[in-house]
Amino acid sequence: MAQARGGLILVAQAAGAFGVQGDLRITTYTEDPAALLRYGALKREDGSPALTLTSGRLVKGGLVARAREVETREQAQALRGLRLYIDRDSLPEPDEDEYYLADLIGLAVRAPDGAPMGRVKAVNNFGAGDLLEISPEDGSPSWYAPFTLAVVPEVRLAEGVIVVDRPPEIEVKPEPGDEQD
Repeated sequence: MAQARGGLILVAQAAGAFGVQGDLRITTYTEDPAALLRYGALKREDGSPALTLTSGRLVKGGLVARAREVETREQAQALRGLRLYIDRDSLPEPDEDEYYLADLIGLAVRAPDGAPMGRVKAVNNFGAGDLLEISPEDGSPSWYAPFTLAVVPEVRLAEGVIVVDRPPEIEVKPEPGDEQD
């Protein structure tokens, strides 16, 4: 799962038509792609209704599904790129020491010594594991930290804080024109 927006969690994105009968290919961001079939009505980013999946089957990279609102290949193709959300409250509470990645967005980031490092701007996965995008509060460029126990030894959701032990290979490159000593 990716970004959280006002109580909604991004769970999937329409990838276009599949076949000629109005089936829709959906890229899922859930651990279990078939979970989309259990969520009921999926929403748009603004919270308005988007799709109600009636059936589906697993395929590489997600799901091929039928939606009540889609009858033709052209309608399915027109939905390409539509981001699909659910209410955060519709998800079960995670077990202890488990987190919905969307719940990390906005948390304060601190170094092991307590020094502020910024906030979690986004959680991404480009294929090699989850990465936290850290946005420094001083406005300098964002940087990425792998979401591993070695780099992120503590997540304190109740306090709104995560601790990041920034590896030396993750360094901020000076902007052109910055003076070097």
